[in-house]
Amino acid sequence: MQAAPAEPDVPRYDLVLTGGHVLDAKNHRDGMMDVAVKDGRIAEVAPHIDPKLAVKSVAVHGLYVTPGLIDIHVHVYAGTGEKDSYAGDNSVYPDGFTFRNGVTTVVDAGSSGWRSFEDFKQRVIDRSHTRVLAFLNIVGAGMRGPKYEDNLDDMDGQATAAMIEKYPQILIGIKSAHFDGPEWKPYDQALIAGNLAHVPIMIDFGANRPERPLYELLTNKLRQGDIYTHMYSGLRGEQNPETRGPSQAMLNGRKRGIYFDVGHGGGSFNWSVAAPLMKAGFTPDSISTDLHITSMNAGMKDMLNVADKLLVLGQTVPQVIEEMTAAPAHEIRHDELGNLSVGSPADIAVLRVEPGSFGFIDMNNAREDGTKKLECELTIHDGKVVYDLNGMSSDTWHQAPTSDYKQARRWTLQQTKPDAATPANEGAPTH
Repeated sequence: MQAAPAEPDVPRYDLVLTGGHVLDAKNHRDGMMDVAVKDGRIAEVAPHIDPKLAVKSVAVHGLYVTPGLIDIHVHVYAGTGEKDSYAGDNSVYPDGFTFRNGVTTVVDAGSSGWRSFEDFKQRVIDRSHTRVLAFLNIVGAGMRGPKYEDNLDDMDGQATAAMIEKYPQILIGIKSAHFDGPEWKPYDQALIAGNLAHVPIMIDFGANRPERPLYELLTNKLRQGDIYTHMYSGLRGEQNPETRGPSQAMLNGRKRGIYFDVGHGGGSFNWSVAAPLMKAGFTPDSISTDLHITSMNAGMKDMLNVADKLLVLGQTVPQVIEEMTAAPAHEIRHDELGNLSVGSPADIAVLRVEPGSFGFIDMNNAREDGTKKLECELTIHDGKVVYDLNGMSSDTWHQAPTSDYKQARRWTLQQTKPDAATPANEGAPTH
């Protein structure tokens, strides 16, 4: 009997990152490991993976390899043309601000409500490479300014819950924000929606009103697993005026299992609040940007810039990475994200700690100096390279390619030459 012809060698993996320092809080990994990717999923994490087993291998020595970062407070409902609106001109399209910072998942924080969500989905979510999830605003019209956000008649917990139940994979919670009035209705309706749809609530507590104090919100209103954002603003009673540490409201909230999120934004991170609260041990559960057009060019630059400020205040690199990966994933109840478990989506950030002299600015344009900052070198989303700052996944143009570029679409979304498999040194300068 004639032997069957040998099958051609098929690489076991699409991509392998070798020699990096893996930080993966969910799996308690903090050390030198290689990471392999196959079909958009994490395929293996081990002390050594033979790079010959992959279509493409990338050496990441001296760099941190982390899960793709998750920013749970952004505003990305762009494109409607509405002026001065977070359902319009105040928002940004996500892809321009995510991958270059190692962010692979964002959560829009209430820019749309149940009346407008499907437009947001069609206009932005369905067209973005970034994974976009959303908190649904308790106001049906969404985050469109005081005329809408203070409209008590448009706060409907049942209609909000019904829309969440229609899109449970995208709508992960409820948001209340910017409310100026003395009433508790926004929060009571948010609780109705949260209980009906079984999702968490995120609160931006709006104006500081004595009729609805923070103490009541965090001690009696919010539930375990709900999220209080803008934790270091100091604008709504977060800080004890005598001790300068966390107020009793904040302490009660943490004891009850409420999560506390940075939500830096343009007016919600104050050095004089963050430093003493951090010194007292009141650290964030999650780091987020509150990205929008009036925050991104002021004190808050991007996700890594916010993390840098926590490093200045004494946190370690593993701590801030956890607060941008496994912790926010758990807060939004998407524990399949934010980790490098085998079988999880292959969202990966490769980060450098850059030493130097740097200044970090708060909401009041006050500076704190630091000696290091995080910089993103490489971002992988769904198993593909989507950002490469210094071309570490690329070949030198005048040398032969290191991998078969006919298979490049297995590991990258970067543009490659169709004829890249031909000798690349033709026409190269002589040295």
